[in-house]
Amino acid sequence: MGNLINIGFGNFINTSMVLSVVRSDSAPVKRMVQAGKDSGRVVDATQGRKTKAVLIMRDDTIVLSALLPDTIAARMNDSCSSAEKSKVED
Repeated sequence: MGNLINIGFGNFINTSMVLSVVRSDSAPVKRMVQAGKDSGRVVDATQGRKTKAVLIMRDDTIVLSALLPDTIAARMNDSCSSAEKSKVED
C-alpha cells in the first residue's frame, strides 16, 4: 500500500493509486469530470468549495479537490521522499 496524503478537509488518498493530478479549468477536464459524474465515478472531496485539482486514479475513479495541483504534487513528493528515508534507515 502506498502512502496516504491529505487532499484537503480531512480527506486522504493512496498515492500509489494516483495516475495524474491536473488543473480543473480546461474544457477537456471539465468534460471528463461531467462524464464521470454521469457514470458515478466521481468522488467530490471539495466540501462545497471550488474544484482546483482533479485526480485521476488507476481504477478510473475521479477525485475532485479544492487544493491546487501544485500543493498536492508537493505533498506526494514529500510523502515519497519520507518513505524512501524510512527504508534507508531500516
